[in-house]
Amino acid sequence: MNAIIYTSNTGSTAYYAKALSLETGLPAYSMAEADKKVQKGAEIIYLGWLMVGAVQGYAAAAKQYDICGVCAVGMGRCGTQTEEVRRKNHIPESIPLFTLQGNFDIKKLHGIYRFMMNIMVKTAGKALAEKQDRTADEEDMLDMMQNGSGRVKTANLRPVLEWYEQLK
Repeated sequence: MNAIIYTSNTGSTAYYAKALSLETGLPAYSMAEADKKVQKGAEIIYLGWLMVGAVQGYAAAAKQYDICGVCAVGMGRCGTQTEEVRRKNHIPESIPLFTLQGNFDIKKLHGIYRFMMNIMVKTAGKALAEKQDRTADEEDMLDMMQNGSGRVKTANLRPVLEWYEQLK
């Protein structure tokens, strides 16, 4: 394994990439940095943020590097939505996929992303708030929409680190 490459929007994915770098000893680079510092075809772990189930930057990274593992950072709880994310992004079954929960702060979003998430919070948030029998996942999603932060933790990387250790 040669590097960790990531695409981040509000900082959650960058935090995970840097924390993973500290734990593994692999260098972490944003996609822009990687273009200059990581050889094409290198074995990498890719981290990207989720937007409507799409792992941002994954397709471009897959064209340039040998992706050995993927971490998708979104609003859902860690370990959820993996089948949907795998299917939507055409991530082969042979590549381990980990979903990690990021923080949510509308103020850190820009342009169309802020506009889209404001609509989502108003519509989905209102529907969740009015729902009587919310599941644990729905409770967590509502809390995230209302309070947003505190979801990114190095401990969330434990499954990724266990997988990485098995490769050695």
